[in-house]
Amino acid sequence: MKNDLDQFEVMRRIENNPEASQRKMAEELGFSLGKLNYCLRALKQKGFVKIRNFRKNPKKINYIYVLTPKGIAVKTKLTINFMKRKMIEYDQLKKELKEKK
Repeated sequence: MKNDLDQFEVMRRIENNPEASQRKMAEELGFSLGKLNYCLRALKQKGFVKIRNFRKNPKKINYIYVLTPKGIAVKTKLTINFMKRKMIEYDQLKKELKEKK
């Protein structure tokens, strides 16, 4: 489950800012650079993300990350599952509070 959550968060960041550097994404997610790189490679290998090179200047290569249609479908499924879990947690907490009164 933690792996799904990590992948979901990475895909969410990619969707919101595809031109962000790995260092910036790792910082925003609270991941080490190595962990983010591992997640990105796994997402690419599964066909959820495409990684494209582009150059801002001749001496530096940057990357842009793009969710594939398959990646968008998986992210949607993960979002739905996340929301279902949160709704169950909310209902359980509401029930516990009601029982304490």
